[in-house]
Amino acid sequence: MDFFLCLAIVLVVGGGAGYLFTKLRLPALLAYMLLGIVLGSLGLMNPQILAVSGELRKITLIIILLKAGLSLDLEDLKKVGRPALLMSFLPCCIEMITIGIVSHFLLGLSFVEGFLLGAVLGAVSPAVVVPRTSRLMDEGIGTDQGIPQMITAASSMDDIVMIVFYTSFLTIEGGGAMKLSSFMTIPVSIITGILGGIVVGLIFAYLFDHVHLRDSMKLIILLGTSFFLVYLENYLQDFIAYSSLLSVIAMGMTLFFKTQVRATRLKAKCDRLWVVSEIFLFTLVGASIQINYALEVLGLALVTIIIGLIFRNIGVQLAIMGTQLDQKERTFMSIAYLPKATVQAAIGGGLLDLGNQLNNPAIINAGIIVLSVAVVAILFTAPLGAILMDLTYKGLLKASKS
Repeated sequence: MDFFLCLAIVLVVGGGAGYLFTKLRLPALLAYMLLGIVLGSLGLMNPQILAVSGELRKITLIIILLKAGLSLDLEDLKKVGRPALLMSFLPCCIEMITIGIVSHFLLGLSFVEGFLLGAVLGAVSPAVVVPRTSRLMDEGIGTDQGIPQMITAASSMDDIVMIVFYTSFLTIEGGGAMKLSSFMTIPVSIITGILGGIVVGLIFAYLFDHVHLRDSMKLIILLGTSFFLVYLENYLQDFIAYSSLLSVIAMGMTLFFKTQVRATRLKAKCDRLWVVSEIFLFTLVGASIQINYALEVLGLALVTIIIGLIFRNIGVQLAIMGTQLDQKERTFMSIAYLPKATVQAAIGGGLLDLGNQLNNPAIINAGIIVLSVAVVAILFTAPLGAILMDLTYKGLLKASKS
């Protein structure tokens, strides 16, 4: 199919289908992914677009992290306290470890590949959850107990934690062997990534205070700098471990800390950019999937996902143990942590991209498995979580007294 005709179909048909899905109270991203699956299975997706799908997914991941950083207020976690902090890492880490072990035996992945799959699946989807928690806050439902605030803040941190683990396991897989020295690079990359992002964020905070620029230009500068940080990671990999993705999130968080009003405006600009990016992200993920293989592993994939969700729920209940939440509110917390979509789409094909870069058939095969399971997880959990949140929030949560 012609390049521009393909772009037109993705945007027009995808946008229209997404609008219809939202009217049905379903996530629009499902429409985008289904469109991609149809185009890919019929061989209609332009090969030039597929050739750069890995780079496009990396760009969307950068946008996701920048959006999160520009809106992530650590004070929100402090206000809700210990449960919010535990919710930001305990459920996803328990799910990651569970899937890492289960997928080794059910799907034949190595433990590193299994834990990488666990990191892919461990992140909750802000695209599904945050609009619904925002509605809860607008309607004053569950706010006295801090439930929507806790879910919103913790889910953003949850994604960051899983992305850190994902990049670490991907680096180990690329090295071809699991050594103790490989794990030693993880804390180094975390420290250098955060420090680098803070320094860059402070520079931009000073620049934006003293040089008048339109918000659109500020966002362009931030995105350009984010892309440079990704290049810098590739350049520095032979000298020192460095996480460019952590730098991006730290840069956004620093700007939020220095000036919340400006960061909020930039995040709004980022949201508009995300509207188009989201369509391409999920359409490309759908087009990249080998549908016949995905159907072959569907049963084992669902078993793996469900086992992971069971242990994730245990993590949620452990995180909120000792709080004043009643059983209904605890049930809603578990429901809100079901949906998977955005991060899975952004990083689900990373192992496959690595295998293609290294021309390694074993990694390519593992990458196909990871991507297939990620797609199944999105198609299964995104509508399930969205529908259950919409149907149950009035019955499970209390209206604000104020």
